[in-house]
Formats: sequence, structure tokens, C-alpha cells
Amino acid sequence: MGEYPDLRKRLPADLGILLQDIALIIEQKGGHSLLVGGSVRDLFFGQTPRELDMEIRGFTTDKLAQVLLPKYPTEEVGKSFGVLKLKGLPVEIALPRTEVKNGSGHKGFSVEVDPGLPFEKAASRRDFTMNALGLNPLTGKIVDPFDGQNDIRKKILRHVSPAFSEDPLRVLRGMQFIARFDLQVSPETIRLCQSVSIEELPSERIFEEWKKLILKGINVTAGLNFLRDTKWLSYFPELLDLVGCEQDTEWHPEGDVWTHTLHCLDAFARRRIGVEWEDLVVGLAVLCHDLGKPLTTYRAEDGRIRSPMHEPKGEQPTRSFLSRLTNQVDLHHEIIPLVRRHLTPRTFYKDKASDGAIRRLAHQVKRIDRLVRVAEADLAGRPPRQDDFPEGPWLLKKAEELKVKDSEPKPIIQGRHIIKKGLSPSPQFTPILKKCFEAQLDGKFTEKEGGLAYLDHLLERKNKFSK
Repeated sequence: MGEYPDLRKRLPADLGILLQDIALIIEQKGGHSLLVGGSVRDLFFGQTPRELDMEIRGFTTDKLAQVLLPKYPTEEVGKSFGVLKLKGLPVEIALPRTEVKNGSGHKGFSVEVDPGLPFEKAASRRDFTMNALGLNPLTGKIVDPFDGQNDIRKKILRHVSPAFSEDPLRVLRGMQFIARFDLQVSPETIRLCQSVSIEELPSERIFEEWKKLILKGINVTAGLNFLRDTKWLSYFPELLDLVGCEQDTEWHPEGDVWTHTLHCLDAFARRRIGVEWEDLVVGLAVLCHDLGKPLTTYRAEDGRIRSPMHEPKGEQPTRSFLSRLTNQVDLHHEIIPLVRRHLTPRTFYKDKASDGAIRRLAHQVKRIDRLVRVAEADLAGRPPRQDDFPEGPWLLKKAEELKVKDSEPKPIIQGRHIIKKGLSPSPQFTPILKKCFEAQLDGKFTEKEGGLAYLDHLLERKNKFSK
């Protein structure tokens, strides 16, 4: 079995110099440091860690802060947990600690910092063997008490110890790790996860793991099938309902709606654009796009399976699912219109929709380019079918011509323009502004001058009929 090269050489030069400098300071003061956790794991997988995670022995939290000064001032992340961050630098430092489960939920632990705790003891509290590795910054030696290197070589996700089950979030961490690093899961880890309950995990912690799945997963199918295999899909019933929901085999030879959704997500993952918010909105919309099918699917008299109106019917389960993950209302508002209109690009292309219809669509879905990405992933999620996607380029070209490709149309005429015409603010403004905006969407005017002329026309008619 081949050895890995010196992992320190995989760090960018600035991070490598920073790591060694900190380690030298610690050693000169009688301490000992290791690079640990995700930082080491990422280096094994050939990725650059965004932050250096260090574990330092031989000092109390206060003494460690003094040792690092004046060169590296620190700020406390959690004094009771023995965690410091270097100000202005991507470095987080932790002291070894023991954790004892003494209550329910993710906060039911007593924590004690122990500067002399051996690495093997500290690492035994970690989740997976690939995250229980240490790297000596000065020698390059790997400390590997749980054979994590071998699991990485074989691309196996394996829990470290039975203590894994004490934090239910680790199941969702497993989901996103499998998707990100394309891993297989050891059978004993699946069995252990099946015995873990979600308990009362706060939605913000749950959401962070789903975000990593959507934004970083390369094999999203594997990650979500792990959720199904561990029975954790039951905590997300809107997704569970997709399993076994039949589809017409002519249009969906790949299988049920669950299988289709997984193929769609893998297609999305291959085409991310690298803008976090945009990828998050589109990725979650792809995940939710067919949540309306279990509510609408039936077998017709001719034997064909149909799901009429599944787009609008998908709004309620999408809201329900997203509410389990996050209370970010703006995210809900961006995703739901994409679910409700994900078939529209093909319909508009076939009907050669008018400019006004495209402007109205942009107003509904916020960004036409998002909708095209969702529709493209939907079409790609039907292997072995390989359908052409002419509606995508056509709709994007039309939207760009209308200046609504990546933004919704904004009303040109606003209340201040009516006030300048001599009217005082009143409820009468609402229908006037609505008519102006409808005319704008229809293309009756495209700039301020035309809008003001249309407003004058409306006000003249209003005055005429009020006499």
C-alpha cells in the first residue's frame, strides 16, 4: 500500500508558513501542536482547507493566548470549550477536551479542557475515522489511531466509536461527506445511524449540513441514499413520499420520483456556477421541484401514469420541507416560484410565448436564468433518455433581449411620480400603479418617459370619468 507524500506540501505557501511558524512558537514554549480534523482530511483528498484546525497541548487557554502574543493575538470562540481563533487569520486552535454525555439533545454534554489529554483519547470523540487524524506541522508525521488513512484510501466512511451516536448531527454530516468525497459507508456505521434519533436538533445546524450537500456534493445520489438507508428520510417526509411514487415510463425510464430527483441533483452538481446563493437557490429548487407529484399522481384509464398540476401542488410540501431546514424567508420566496413554474420553459418554447409573458414569468420567478437551470437539471434526470434542450438557450436569449435574464422587471412608475402630478397619497394609487406595471410588462413602454406619458393618459381618463 503506497504512502501519501508529505501533506504539508499540499498547503498553499502562505498557509504552510503560517502553520509552521505557530508550531515553532508552541514548541519553543514547551507545548505540542497538531493539525487536525477537516484540515488533514481535505489534504488527504487533495483539497485546500479553508481554515487551519489546530490542537495544542501543554497550556491552559489563558496561557496559550499569552504564548501566541504579541505575534498572533487571539479571540475566544468558546472559553469553556478551550477554543481560540487567531484574529484576522484562518486559524482555529483547540485544546484537548473530554466530553461526557449527561443529558438529552445536542447540548447535553459536560466538557472539560485537559491540556495533557493524549491525542488518541481526544480523537476518540470525533465522528469519523477520516476526521480523527493528526499531522505534525514540524515533522510531517501522521498520527492515526483509528486507521483513518486506510479508510480514506478505500473511500470508506466509518464511525470512530460508539460515542458517535451521542450527537445526532453526525448522521447529516455523514450525508454530506458521502456526497462530497464520493464515499461508501461501512455497514456497521449504517446500523449505528439507524439507532440514532434526530432529537431536537436546531434547524440552523440541520441547514448547514444540507447546504454543504447542495453546494459541495459531487455524488448527491450517494449522500441522499445514505439518508434513506439509515431511515433518516422519515424525518423529511416530503422527500420520503417521493420513494415509490411512480412515473410514466416513456418520459421517465429511470424509475420513481425519488430516483429522478437524485439524477436531477447530480446533473445540477455537474453544472454549478460557483456563486453560493445562486447555487443554493437552484439546488434546493431542483431537490423540491417534484414534491407535488405524490399529491397528484394517478394511473389513468389508458394505463398511463399522470401527475397533473404537480407544479403548483408542490408549493405546500416545499414550504413544509424548507421550514424544517431554515426560517430564511427570502430563501423560501426565491425557491417556491421555481418549483411552481419548472415546466414553463418548454411550454413557452413550444407556444413561442410573447414578450409580455416572458416579462411576467421573470417577475414571478425573480430570475429567468435560475428557472432555466432547474429545467435543464429536470430534463437531464431521465437516463437513459438524452433529450435536447432548445428551450433553454431560446428563453435565455429572449430574456436577455428583454433585460430580465438575471433580474425581475422593476416598476418604472412609482408613487412619487403620481405625487409630482399633483395628487396626494391615497388608496387610489394602488390600482394606478398596478395598471402602469401591467402596461410595462406588456411592452407599452420600456423607459421613464414612456411611462410618464402612459401615466398621464391614465390620469386623464380617470378625471374624465370622474366628472
